[in-house]
Amino acid sequence: MSLTYAKCYDPTGARHGIPTFPWWLAPDGYATRRQLRARGLRPGGQPVQAQLMRRSRGRKSGVLVAYLYRIEHAKPVRPMTPGRASALAKAMTARRTCPQCRTDAGYCIPTSLGMCVPCAYPDDAMAVGDAKARSIRSP
Repeated sequence: MSLTYAKCYDPTGARHGIPTFPWWLAPDGYATRRQLRARGLRPGGQPVQAQLMRRSRGRKSGVLVAYLYRIEHAKPVRPMTPGRASALAKAMTARRTCPQCRTDAGYCIPTSLGMCVPCAYPDDAMAVGDAKARSIRSP
C-alpha cells in the first residue's frame, strides 16, 4: 500500500473523525451532493457521513476532500413552486440586463466587466460593426 493511499484510508474515522476513503473507492450506499442531485435527492439535513480524500498540489492544504452522504437517508428534492420560479426568473433577468445601456444582453453580464461587452469596449464594437457593414456592401 502506498503512503499516499494509506493517509487517505481511514474506514473507522480514528484519524480524521469520520470514515475516510481514497478517491474513487467510496463504498456502496454513499454519494456526494452532485450524485444525490443527479438522482433527484438532497442530503435532507443529515450530517456528513464519510469523506473521500486525495492529494492535490494545487490546494493550500495539500488535499482535496469530497463529502459523502447516505443515500437511504436522503430526501427527494423539493419541487419548484410558482413563487420560486418567478424569483429565479427575476434574478436571471437582472443578471442579463446591462446597467449601462439598460438592455437585455442575451447572456449573463460578466462580473469582471460589470456591463455588456459592447458598452465595455465601444471602440471595438464600432470596428466590428464597420467591418460587417463593409463585408455586406462589397460583392
